[in-house]
Amino acid sequence: METPSAGGYYPPVGFHFKVEFVGLGNDNDVRFQSVSGLSVEYDTETFKEGGENRFEHKLPVRTKYPDLSLKRGMLTDSEVIRWVLDALQNRSFDPRDVDVSLLNEEHEALRTWHVHRAWPKKWSVTDLNAQENSLVVESLELSYSHFTLD
Repeated sequence: METPSAGGYYPPVGFHFKVEFVGLGNDNDVRFQSVSGLSVEYDTETFKEGGENRFEHKLPVRTKYPDLSLKRGMLTDSEVIRWVLDALQNRSFDPRDVDVSLLNEEHEALRTWHVHRAWPKKWSVTDLNAQENSLVVESLELSYSHFTLD
């Protein structure tokens, strides 16, 4: 198979990925429907310079990361959900690293976000409704310290 030249490059697709909780999970625990919250930005402080009235200087202070949001069809047997419920019900917080990998057509990682010290902040399931024919989707929100990128 030929490697495409720069003119024939196609960006990777966003629907082929896996989520791994380091030290937790089984084969089904890596399958999620959506992942969001993989972004980073700087908090800034403004600094007014004496004699300069046209603008304020903005200086970077620290980085901030939004919560990581994961969604999938609800599993009835999941080590990840046991970890989440243990934290939410027993206040037993055991931060875990989470790897989110974007995969190619051979199921190899093209890019991996290593999310550090994640802990469950929220768990929810979609509404149960006898008048709809839909899957039950569970959502996890995880707070974390930062991520690194490979």
